[in-house]
Amino acid sequence: MVLESIHEFFVASAGVAGALIGLLFVAISISSERLAREEDGAQVHRIGAAAALTAFINALVVSLFALIPGHKIGPTATAVAASGLVFVTATLLSLIRARGVRWNTARDVLFLVGLAVVFVVQLMQGVDVITQPGDSSAVNTIAVLVVICFLIGIARAWELIGGPSFGISREITALFRDHKHGADDTGGERPRPDPARD
Repeated sequence: MVLESIHEFFVASAGVAGALIGLLFVAISISSERLAREEDGAQVHRIGAAAALTAFINALVVSLFALIPGHKIGPTATAVAASGLVFVTATLLSLIRARGVRWNTARDVLFLVGLAVVFVVQLMQGVDVITQPGDSSAVNTIAVLVVICFLIGIARAWELIGGPSFGISREITALFRDHKHGADDTGGERPRPDPARD
């Protein structure tokens, strides 16, 4: 049972999910040439697009069914989470088949495992709502998972369109590499002061 206090959240999230799905379709149409290629990287982009769509659809379906009077959110959250887990399993198998288990695949696998965790938690909370319809904490947890699905979908859509990424580990590595190259260029010695400037 969705309490009146959280009803407005699901109204807003249904609208947000619909808008984000529309924007994702625009992003996919812009990136259609890259997605259609047969090269190794194209499969990763296709997986990213499908993952973003899955996250947004999860948020949309849960939000819409939460607005229907009665006890609809528990069965809906459970069913959508189960189908999401099937998607994650199929995607992991596809990624491993296409690229093998390599270090550069680990980041994509980690993302999919994170998405699977969201679906597992949603599945458990959905079952909790079914068995205990008056449990508002499980409904609140499902609402939080809807927000997490938005964040996951937005992150994948950003990667899909080729948006810039600034990872802290990558920036620190680049900083040390640039510092090392600067030291190598001067032969490891400190530059001598220019007497003309004194």
